[in-house]
Amino acid sequence: MINADHDIQKALLAALPTDLTVTSISQIEQRLMDQGVTVSRRTLQRHLGLLEVTGQVIKEGRSVAVTYRIAEPAMSVAATGIAMSSAGREVWNLVAQPVIAKRPVTYNQDFLDHYTPNATFYLPDSMRSQLHDMGRTGTANRPAGTHLRDVIGRLMIDLSWASSKLEGNTYTRLDTENLIRFGTAAQGKDLIDAQMILNHKAAIELIAESPEEIGYDSYSFLNLHALLSENLMADPAASGRLRRRPVDIGGSVYTPLAIPQRIEANFQTILDKAGQISDPFETSFFLMVHIPYIQPFEDVNKRVSRLGANIPLIKHNLSPLSFIDMPEEAYFRGTQAIYEFNRTELLVDVYLAAYERSCQRYAAIVQSLPEPDPLRLRYREAIRAAVRDVVLDGHAVIADYVAADTDPDVLTLLQAIVDAEVANLHEGNALRFGIRRSQFEQWKQQSGR
Repeated sequence: MINADHDIQKALLAALPTDLTVTSISQIEQRLMDQGVTVSRRTLQRHLGLLEVTGQVIKEGRSVAVTYRIAEPAMSVAATGIAMSSAGREVWNLVAQPVIAKRPVTYNQDFLDHYTPNATFYLPDSMRSQLHDMGRTGTANRPAGTHLRDVIGRLMIDLSWASSKLEGNTYTRLDTENLIRFGTAAQGKDLIDAQMILNHKAAIELIAESPEEIGYDSYSFLNLHALLSENLMADPAASGRLRRRPVDIGGSVYTPLAIPQRIEANFQTILDKAGQISDPFETSFFLMVHIPYIQPFEDVNKRVSRLGANIPLIKHNLSPLSFIDMPEEAYFRGTQAIYEFNRTELLVDVYLAAYERSCQRYAAIVQSLPEPDPLRLRYREAIRAAVRDVVLDGHAVIADYVAADTDPDVLTLLQAIVDAEVANLHEGNALRFGIRRSQFEQWKQQSGR
C-alpha cells in the first residue's frame, strides 16, 4: 500500500504500456496489483485525471469504453515503421507538445466549408495514382463488392480485430477468429471486448451483403453506427442517433461542436461532399478526416470512420483497408492533428503505409483462393433464404426457392448445400443468413444443438 501522490503517479505511469497501446482502467488496476500497489478506483481516476491535465496521459472514449495511454513516446518516429514526409514530421512535433503548451481550439467550420469535391485534395495526385496501382484487383468492371466477397472471411477477422485493438480491445487475432468463426468467446476477457468484435462483424456484413445499397447518406451511416455501438453506449438510445449533447476529446485541447442543429447540418454536408468526390481513395480519406473531427455521435466515431473509409473502396472493387499492422502511435497523433491543427499530412502518411500493408495481405490471399463454386454463386440468395427459413420455420425445401424448371440434379446439389450450411450454422455465421441472435438462440434450444 502506498499513499504519496508522487508514488501513486509514478506507479501509474509504470503500469501503462510504453508502446502507446490503449489500456482500460481495470487493466491498470490489475497491473498495479501485480506491482503490489493497491489504491481505490476513485483515487486511481483522480490521479489519472491529474496526469491527463499535465499531458503525461491521454484519455480516450467514454463511459465503459474509456481507455488510457501514455503520452510520451518511448520509441522514435523512425521506429513507427512508416515512411514519414517532412510535413508529417512537422505535424508529429506539433501534436507531441504537452497539452498545457497548446491553445484550446473549437470546431473550425472553414475546414469543411473550404473543401470543394474534385478541386480540393488531401491526397496528392502522385499518391492517389500509387494507391490505385496498389489497390487494383482486376474486378473494376464487375458488380460492386465482387472483390470483397473473395476476401470477406479474412477481412472480417482482420478488420474486426485491428479496429477493435485501436480502441483498447484485448482480444488477440486468434481470439477474434475463434469468436467470429465458431462463436467461442475468449476466457478471462471482458464481455465488452467480445461485444466490440461482434459489432464490427455485423457492420462488415452490412456492407458486404448489399454494397450497392450502402451509400453516403445518413441512413447508411446511422445504421453503421447502430451496429458498431450495439450494447456499448452509456445511453442505449444514442445508438444510431446523432449526438445531442457536448463531448470532450480526452488528452486534447480540441472541443467539438455542441449544437445539435449544426452537428446534423455539418454531418449531412460531409456525406454530400463525400458522395460528390470522384476518386474513391480521396473519398475514403475524406471520411476518415471529417467524421472523427465533427464527432457526430456520443461515442464510436473513429470506428464509424474506419468502416466508412472502406465503403468507396468496396464500391470500386479495390483492395480493402483492414487497419491490420496500423502504426498505432502515428494514427493517434495523425487524428489528433486533425482535431487541434486541421493538418492532414501525418494522417496521409499513415493512410498510405496502412493501405500498402493491407494490399500485400489480400493480394496473397486472392492468389491462394480456389475458384468460387458457380452453383453457390448463382443460387446464393435462394440458399440464404432456405437456411434462414429452416431456423425460423423448422423446415425448408430448396425447390420452393428456385425456378420451377430447375434441373433435378441441380436441385439435389442445392439441397445438399443447404443441409450442409444448416449443419455448420453457429453464432459466428448466423447473421450472414439474415438470422438474428435471438432467433438463432431459440432455434438452437429447440433443435437441441
